[in-house]
Amino acid sequence: METDLIGVSANIARVRELIQRIADTALNTVVYGETGVGKELVVKSLYQRSERNGGPFVKVNCAALPDNLLESEMFGYERGAFTGAQRKMRGKFEQANRGVLFLDEIGDMSLSLQAKLLHALQDGEFIPLGSEKTVKSNAWVIAATNRDLTEDLKAGKFREDLYYRISMASIKVDPLRLRPEDIAPLIAYYMEQYASQLKARRPLNLNKNLLDKLTAYPWPGNVRELQNVLRRIIVLGEGEESIDSMIPIANTGRNLRDKLNGSGVASKFIGFSGLNTQELDLSDLSLKKYKKQVADQVEKDVISYVLEKTGWNRTRATQILKVSYKTLLTKIKELDLKPLNNYE
Repeated sequence: METDLIGVSANIARVRELIQRIADTALNTVVYGETGVGKELVVKSLYQRSERNGGPFVKVNCAALPDNLLESEMFGYERGAFTGAQRKMRGKFEQANRGVLFLDEIGDMSLSLQAKLLHALQDGEFIPLGSEKTVKSNAWVIAATNRDLTEDLKAGKFREDLYYRISMASIKVDPLRLRPEDIAPLIAYYMEQYASQLKARRPLNLNKNLLDKLTAYPWPGNVRELQNVLRRIIVLGEGEESIDSMIPIANTGRNLRDKLNGSGVASKFIGFSGLNTQELDLSDLSLKKYKKQVADQVEKDVISYVLEKTGWNRTRATQILKVSYKTLLTKIKELDLKPLNNYE
């Protein structure tokens, strides 16, 4: 059964296109994306559409094991190679011969182990721990990471030679907050899938208000968080009140506007002048000039506030602010707005 990549966004369309182009090349590939966006689905799609489909698919979580265990897991060992090694074990690299070796969270691999991985990739061979014999393997290496490896290169945390060896091709999956148009198709797909798996006894109809809330929420845990919420809706029959407690930030345009218009949060904007009256020059005190200055500052603060609250989901921000998408982009550029958090 092939892995499904659900979505209608430009990003998902681009991911599908890259999968088609890369699958038959066996180029070592890195899949980038935040935790929970579905990087493993992309890796499995590459495998399933390649000529290696039907061969071994071997996964190694580079963040789950300390260095010594990760090395033995990757390259194997002979009996007696270390305390507790009571039998010979083939490493994941050897097991993945003529198939795919999936290195999950490769950005967490230590520099010393990166060096050994580089040697195995360059030569297609390695020596297991405690052995004197060389083992050969023709494994297609696909890596995934939630880190920016180019930044790790600059910081000296990732080897440059290994970086170029593993990233002959790259695929980036955007976080869900940057592709809100994918949320409704994902909800429809997983509600149907989980209803069958979990043997739901009641009709699974989400009202429009609840669908709007789920669509507006920025999903910091991405698709994985959405899946967990949908399972809970199906199994426990959770209503809107329970869902509101599960997705804690205000996530509808109405609620966010209420915060801006009268529940106390707006106090940071009301009466704001942006001027230090002790420093005003009376010889150049133009009401028109300072009125525009204050208006611009308030506009900047309000737009920035809404963008941060929506996780820089521009589509949702336009709905809250009641402006066109083009107008919002223009304001972001004119006011030189940038995310306070790492949203992009």
